[in-house]
Amino acid sequence: MKHFLFTLAIVLQILFAAAQNKKPVIYYPQPGNWEHRSAPSVGFDSVQLQEAVTYAKEHESKEPRDLKKAHYQSAFGREPFGYPAGPLKDRGPATGLIIKNGYIIAEWGEPARVDQTFSVAKSFLSSVAGLAYDAGMISNVDDKVHPYMAPIIPYEPGRLASNKADALEQKDVIELFDTEHNRTISWDHLLRQTSDWEGTLWGKPDWADRPGQNPQEWMTRKRNAPGSVYKYNDTRVNVLALALLNIWRQPLPVVLKEKIMDPIGASRTWRWTGYENSWVVMDGQLVQSVSGGSHWGGGLFINAYDQARFGYLTLRNGKWKDKQLISEAWLKMARTPTPVQPTYGFMNFFMNTDKKLYASAPASAFAHIGAGSNIVYVDIDNDLIIVARWIEGNAMNGLIEKVLKAGISK
Repeated sequence: MKHFLFTLAIVLQILFAAAQNKKPVIYYPQPGNWEHRSAPSVGFDSVQLQEAVTYAKEHESKEPRDLKKAHYQSAFGREPFGYPAGPLKDRGPATGLIIKNGYIIAEWGEPARVDQTFSVAKSFLSSVAGLAYDAGMISNVDDKVHPYMAPIIPYEPGRLASNKADALEQKDVIELFDTEHNRTISWDHLLRQTSDWEGTLWGKPDWADRPGQNPQEWMTRKRNAPGSVYKYNDTRVNVLALALLNIWRQPLPVVLKEKIMDPIGASRTWRWTGYENSWVVMDGQLVQSVSGGSHWGGGLFINAYDQARFGYLTLRNGKWKDKQLISEAWLKMARTPTPVQPTYGFMNFFMNTDKKLYASAPASAFAHIGAGSNIVYVDIDNDLIIVARWIEGNAMNGLIEKVLKAGISK
């Protein structure tokens, strides 16, 4: 009997140790099916969670749901050359999802509705850059971009019918980095919005986006050394999109679909567009260069579930089930604060450095943010995703606070 009890004790110790070392199974939603769980089943208080949802709905953006009217009533519509160059569509109501441990525990509005996501598209764009890095197309983010570029042939059918003599002084190709300043720009500078790239792309001069207070300096100011000054600028974002198109040599939406969206089980309803004039000739084919946001229309049209899948991919450090879709090395760089703007990583990874972005959230949290506001909040510490669409931007911290307060256990 003593021998039996001794053996049993050893077996139980082994089983206990094995149970302790066993990694928890991580849930990943199947295509077209995202499992819902009750709030208490994942340690959340149902009443307090509903209070958070009510708060989000009560803080819907005050901007018109007609996004064309919203554009022209905003500062963007009053900028020089501020007219939309891509499509805009009416938006839906305040919408969102709360996802704990991979399971949906709350939703509101119309999460299946496809709407523009504005600058959240930048996070998808920088991830396409990450795919190029992982594939060896970009050797080092500190490399200058200029040596990677071939001449880009714009598609301008109207110009073909014009008087050739009138176009004598016009370039037949797009040289994105052919000035002394632009030759010093690296991939890292573009990704962090610190390049101060100079020029005009798709009819939008760099100086016309969020111009300074003194119009006399718009076209004559001294350029800042790349990396020294941060400025959020969509012309330069579109430069990155065109540069990536030039090295991928295929439409970026095709790359995104094949490498990320299909593997994470995204729907077939998302679309990524450019402008009416952002067409180039690539290997004998007409290809549209996409917009990195919807500042001038276009950009990424997507539903909240697909936004959440992308956010969940970044929460899981680029891994989906047993496949590493984006390298951990890339996401580590993407989440590294920019020295001259510590709350910004690679576009559009907004960091909570020193808890300056969201005081209620852990400092390790980050978010993919676009106008609207469109926000995908990613909280690795609490295994939490919050998608909030068409919420007042200054209300997001309050929503996070209420959601975290609803958590009975972490």
